Amino acid sequence: MSIKLGIIKEGKAPPDKRVPLGPNQVLRLKKEFPQVEVFVQKSDIRAFKDEEYSKLGIPVVDSLKDCDIIMGVKEVNIEDLIPNKHFFFFSHTYKKQTYNRDLLRAIVDQKIQLTDYEMLKDEKGNRIIGFGRYAGIVGCYNGFRTFGLKHKLYDLKPAHQCEDRKEMEGELPKIKLPKDFKLVVSGYGRVGHGTKEILDLIGIRKVTPEEFLTDKFDEPVFTRIDVKDYNKKSDGKPFVKKHFYADGAGHESTFPRYLKVADMFIAGHYWKEGSPFLYTREDLKDKSVKTSVVADISCDIDGPVASTIRPSTIENPIYGYHPLKEKEVNFMDEDAIAVMAVDNLPCELPKDASKHFGRTLIEKVFPLLFGDDPHRIIENASETTKNGELSPNFKYLQAYLDGKE
Repeated sequence: MSIKLGIIKEGKAPPDKRVPLGPNQVLRLKKEFPQVEVFVQKSDIRAFKDEEYSKLGIPVVDSLKDCDIIMGVKEVNIEDLIPNKHFFFFSHTYKKQTYNRDLLRAIVDQKIQLTDYEMLKDEKGNRIIGFGRYAGIVGCYNGFRTFGLKHKLYDLKPAHQCEDRKEMEGELPKIKLPKDFKLVVSGYGRVGHGTKEILDLIGIRKVTPEEFLTDKFDEPVFTRIDVKDYNKKSDGKPFVKKHFYADGAGHESTFPRYLKVADMFIAGHYWKEGSPFLYTREDLKDKSVKTSVVADISCDIDGPVASTIRPSTIENPIYGYHPLKEKEVNFMDEDAIAVMAVDNLPCELPKDASKHFGRTLIEKVFPLLFGDDPHRIIENASETTKNGELSPNFKYLQAYLDGKE
């Protein structure tokens, strides 16, 4: 039995050039799963042009109404939904985001099965797919670009103006850092690993958190910190990582000590509501704070990284935060912390990010979708059903859907 898979035109503003599958990946998909037919909706914004698909014999069409499964990247506009289909995209609804409530209502009303990429997890609860790696890659690059501009040391080409990752990485030799430069990096997930890829290419030496805080160096260094390195129990008892992950209450941050020795901070951690802020606005008023650049990849607004007061954009990625005035200023202001807080970083390298995402789809998701799924991973990641209901795992969204919370 043939299955028709459609790749939808991204409709969000500002435009997102990413795509779930590049042209050559569609060919690989059809080879590995011969029962699948793929149709690509016409788009003038996609990183891969329509002709790149059509010249490989992949149908480029106006409408996907005849498809069984429809895949995108960002939220699909309500007017672009098609009833009784199976959609895959990042819906940004599982945290009860109010700005997407109407979207989820429309999905239920139109009896659409929505599988959220963010909810696709293996039997151990680990996420299967995402753009985190490329957020880390671009965010780290942007951080160093910001540092060069802030201190008038060097000028890197913006990532989004580079043709691809290769061209972006060709800019890295321009980086000239002070000999005593120190960088602190938070996070060990996909974002953290992406960040580390760029640090390895730059060639900065890694040191332990203890060395970072106490020792002096005559070369640029960085340290990578986990939650145990910047949190402690408020009652003085030993820190237990699994307890912290279960409930951040009863803990306090020890991160401000890094602000006193680090020139730059790259934030790539995951933060959960109820956990301590890494640092507050009051912490930044301490005259001993040395940090002048924060590249906040996690980008939780008015949250754990107090200098991040708004997201920035690809076109204007840097703003200044004045610790004493507690407001935004020009990032070149002598007293300002330069903040890079772009919240859609993978969009700066759409071809590379899409290829990575598509490869993971083919290797980790499609075997479950088109074959056996013994752990019901697709079902468990589907927020809604074709019966016009929330699925069992997402019944907690009912009050949100009804506008009661």
